Order: sequence, then structure tokens, then C-alpha cells
Amino acid sequence: MTAPPDTDRGAAPRRSRRLTGRLLARRLLRLAGSLAVLVVASFAMIHLIPGDPLRRMLGSTAPKELVDQRRAELGLDQPLPAQFADHVRQLLSGDLGTSFFSSQPVADIIGQGLPHTLALAALATLAALAVAVPLGLWAAVRTRDGRRRGTETAFTTLTGAAVAVPEYLYGLALLLVLSLGLGLFPPAGLTGPASYVLPVTALAIAPAAMIARLARVETLRELDSDYMRLARAKRLPAWRLYAVHLLPNTLTATLTMGGLLLSGLITGSVLVENVFAWPGLGLRTVEAITQKDYPVAQAMILVYGALVLVVNFLVDLLIGVLDPRSALSASTTSGEG
Repeated sequence: MTAPPDTDRGAAPRRSRRLTGRLLARRLLRLAGSLAVLVVASFAMIHLIPGDPLRRMLGSTAPKELVDQRRAELGLDQPLPAQFADHVRQLLSGDLGTSFFSSQPVADIIGQGLPHTLALAALATLAALAVAVPLGLWAAVRTRDGRRRGTETAFTTLTGAAVAVPEYLYGLALLLVLSLGLGLFPPAGLTGPASYVLPVTALAIAPAAMIARLARVETLRELDSDYMRLARAKRLPAWRLYAVHLLPNTLTATLTMGGLLLSGLITGSVLVENVFAWPGLGLRTVEAITQKDYPVAQAMILVYGALVLVVNFLVDLLIGVLDPRSALSASTTSGEG
């Protein structure tokens, strides 16, 4: 005897919620594990760099007794496992330590520079998307079905070359031409809205080229889909055909790539910030590593790494929201394994 059809009416939503809950739990566990590895790696990387931070701080002519006394005060005379245990205890208590050189709390240093670094990365991401999505859509429409081979060749060549150039080289070129040469923008520091133009441009060029290539591929695929054939058969206006029907269906992969690029821009901004003397974390990171300022350098590596991990985690969740079938499929496959 078969059960009534409505007895399992809520089974599918309950199963979907369970799978989503398991997927989220696994993602959170993965994030926690990655953060733990990051803590170990940041501690090991800084202590493996040759040189004595006390000699840098006190000078090469400082008496050995003074150096030993200061080393004991900072706990650097302890074995590395004991230093690491102290480091973890401080992190768990929310204490990032104090700079060896400036005696400034590390949390204050990060609080001063992090907003400027995030603003630079976020503006570069928005600029890259604003340029790349229309450019990729335009290139796909122009080169559909093998038309305009010259346009396709120029697009792929220029975007490929743009991706290959590092951000800091763009920064140096923009600085020399548009700032020092033509005097159109401030050469360094943060003095107003115009100060954002050159560093944001330097960071956005390569990601914009990469996203434009992806947007073109996604758009070409969507142009041959059934719903686009139906929309063209209805003789809809071009703006409605592309803006209402085509664009939303090409944005999923493009926005996902944009989110991933944001995490790359956060770390890639270090060199660009040094080119433009930007008051973000980049300058302090380079100084801390070269000076072996352990608390600052470890905290900077942790901040950059944690930002990348969190952005990737959020992008992962975004993929699940925009394409639930792929997320549930991954959860089911993982559960069966």
C-alpha cells in the first residue's frame, strides 16, 4: 500500500536544509583549520628570516648585557615552542602585542592602516567590474559566430598582455607619466579623492582584463541558449535583450571571479601602496619584515591571510546562494565520500 502523496511534501525542503547546514558547517571547519595553519605559518616565517631584531633595534654597538636584558624582557630568550605558546595565548585573548621599535600597540597600527588598504582594494574591484563586464559583453556580441576576427584578436591580445603585467609596474608607469610627467594627480600619500586615482587604476587594470575575458566567454555561451533565441524571436529592443535577459545570467561566474580577485587585490596592494606611499598596511608590513619586528610582522601576515580566507569563504557561500544546485551537489558528493 503506497503512502499518500502529500506525506513527503516537506521531505525535499528538509533534506535541502540539512545538506545546506552540513555544507556550512564544513566550510566553517575548513576556515577554522586554515586560520590555525596561518597562525603557525606566520610565526615560523618571521622567525626563519635571518637577523637579530634586537641588534637592529639597539644598534650593532650596543653592549651585550643590554641586548640580553632586552631579549629577556621581550621573551625572546625562551625556546621557540614557548614563544609560540605565548603568541597563541595572546591571540586568543585579543592581544596582538606591541611593536619592538615604536612601542605602539599592534592593534592601533592595524586600525590606522587597514581601512585605507580595504578602501583601495574595494574601489579597485568595483572599477575592474565596472569596466570589464560591459567590455566583455560588447566583445562577445561583436565576435559572436566567428565574426570580426580582427576585433577578437585585438581583444584577446590586449587583455592577455594586460593580465601579464604586475600591478606595481602599472603603478610605476602611471606615477612617472601621469603624476611626475604631466602633473595630473598627486604622486604620493592620501591628500584627497584625486589620490585614489593612480593606485586604484594600477590595481584594477590586470583584474579588469581577466574579468573581461571571463565575461566574454560566459556571454558567448549564454547567447546560444534557448531563452536568448526566444527573446530574439520576439524582436525585443537591443537594450532589453542584453540588459534584462543576457546580463543577469552572465554575472554569476563574473561576480564570483570578482570576489576572488578582491582577496588577491588585498595582498597585491602591498607593493602598490609602497609605490604611492599609501597610508595602508603595505608600508608597515614591509618595514616590519625588514626590521624583524615580530609582533607587527606576524600580525600583518595574519591580517592579510585572514582577509583572503574570509573573502574566499564568503565567495564560496555566494556560489551556494546563486547556484544552490552546485552547492547541494558538492555536499551530497562529499557526504557519500
